[in-house]
Amino acid sequence: MLNTMASKKKKADSSSGSEEDDIKDKPKKAKTSGGSKGDEDKEPSWPLDKKRFLKVREFKGKVMIDLREYYDSDGEMKPGRKGISLSLQQWRKLVEISKEVDEVLKKM
Repeated sequence: MLNTMASKKKKADSSSGSEEDDIKDKPKKAKTSGGSKGDEDKEPSWPLDKKRFLKVREFKGKVMIDLREYYDSDGEMKPGRKGISLSLQQWRKLVEISKEVDEVLKKM
């Protein structure tokens, strides 16, 4: 059983990381608004409004774009359940179609 677990791990580790291969360097730091002081050093963050942020973070070894609503807990902003994390592939697709979405919005 131990060999089976090790071989599954090897397969997962050796899978093509095309998303990660596209980014050679880790994202640069961005100014943060909200969140704890420790978060500023860890994850680039952009405020979308008072309690919503876009953050670039690493999760289980993969870079993710996290759009999330935060809540105040004793003066500290913490991530809530409402939100979505996009893979690099999903983020790039979203950026790619954003102009089309803007055109539709202009017609509304």
